[in-house]
Amino acid sequence: MDWMKMSLYDSASPIMEQLYAFHDYSMMIITTILSVVSFLMIKMMTNNYTSNMMLENQLIELVWTLIPTIILSFIALPSLHLLYIMDELQSPILTIKILGHQWYWSYEYNDFNSIEFDSYMKNESNFRLLEVDNSTPIPLNCQIRLITSSYDVLHSWTIPSMGLKMDATPGRLNQISLLSNRSGSYYGQCSEICGANHSFMPIVVDVIPIKYFIFWIKNFA
Repeated sequence: MDWMKMSLYDSASPIMEQLYAFHDYSMMIITTILSVVSFLMIKMMTNNYTSNMMLENQLIELVWTLIPTIILSFIALPSLHLLYIMDELQSPILTIKILGHQWYWSYEYNDFNSIEFDSYMKNESNFRLLEVDNSTPIPLNCQIRLITSSYDVLHSWTIPSMGLKMDATPGRLNQISLLSNRSGSYYGQCSEICGANHSFMPIVVDVIPIKYFIFWIKNFA
């Protein structure tokens, strides 16, 4: 068995690194709770100690009320902080508008004139149902604003390795920030059940150094 297939994607952005850290942190707390509860249940089922005189114990009731509240606070506070970071958008240097169609994506670089293209799935590729004819280049280590909408039905633009998932809703603009700290090609698919060809809407983002991105902008035809 390939154990790597059972793990999460390698992170390609600081947001995804934070999501991985929060996942491990939450799993540590959950595992600790499960271990303690299992131990107490086994001890209760195997011991012979009984007390007919114990009718109530306010201290125990106070403790088993406070401890879950404290544990939930330890989970909720980092979670809220992470949600705030994911929604925060600080001085983007580039804006990309993403439009969903049945069943392909189109991209518009609004900071430049006449840079827009459609992205269709390739019929034959090394990565089945994942490669496209026109990938989406973005510069490395740059704050980018992504805006999504749709021409027809609900779609969802998703790149798991970057921690991005954003709905494309007809008549509405949604936005999210992206900052990638690793170069390479990253794959995703529409994560909304948008119709019969839902599984044929792949997404490919190429993260390249900024000098190569400028070269691509200058030579775009």
